Amino acid sequence: MTSKAPVRSCDDVDEQALSYAEIKALCAGDPQIKEKMDLDVDVARLKVLKADHQSQQYRLEDKLMKYFPAEIEKTQGFIKGFQSDIRMVAAHPLPEEGFCGMEVNGTRFTEKAEAGEAILAVCKANRSLEPVPLGSYRGFKMELAFDSFQKEYQVLLKSEMTHRVPIGTSAAGNIQRLDNALAGIPARMEKAEQQLDNLRSQQEAAQAELGKPFPQEAELAEKCARLAELDALLNMDDRGNDDPNREETTEKPSVLAELRDRAGRIPPMTHRDEEVAL
Repeated sequence: MTSKAPVRSCDDVDEQALSYAEIKALCAGDPQIKEKMDLDVDVARLKVLKADHQSQQYRLEDKLMKYFPAEIEKTQGFIKGFQSDIRMVAAHPLPEEGFCGMEVNGTRFTEKAEAGEAILAVCKANRSLEPVPLGSYRGFKMELAFDSFQKEYQVLLKSEMTHRVPIGTSAAGNIQRLDNALAGIPARMEKAEQQLDNLRSQQEAAQAELGKPFPQEAELAEKCARLAELDALLNMDDRGNDDPNREETTEKPSVLAELRDRAGRIPPMTHRDEEVAL
């Protein structure tokens, strides 16, 4: 009604039914009943913690077998690609003055403004949603792609790695963006190296945690043993002994059994008795 998201909470409440023997002991003030109920709660909590510990062990084992090796290999591939691209940038440096030239759609441009205008012209004429060849710049192949999520055109500088550069409306500014993307390759490689170190640290930590036993295993075993002892003392497992009418049933025989007993004591009628009766 108030258009606000209500915050609700739900607790898992387990219903605990008491037997006749438990009720008798509870009414008599038996402290073993309270101890048993506390142990039920503690054992249930410890079993949940043990199940979570086992699940965590399985997740660590899966990460050590699949996740970490795959991620480390992929990151190492990124680092090698960045190193190759850095060498490509160093082999095609920017001149101190002027423009190093760019090829767009097979045409060589020596002026920065003309090259930028040619890129904008290709963007206006492009109708394809797939990347299309654009040209080359400083040893990198260029492709033009449209990002439907960002709603913008991007130039893909490709060598060993792919570097995405968004295109603006300024012709000269687009060339500067390409140069900035190539100059930022060492920073990207540094982030990849940091990620590789982080992955290796996580792998070592996971390896150290794998195989550790449940830290509260002794407490769980002790409380389970005590709970079983209390069950035996309070006769919890034998529900038939909890019947309040069991004692009366054993003391008072049934009416059918009494009739059968009396019938067994009556002597059978003979042929002589039948003549006397007549």
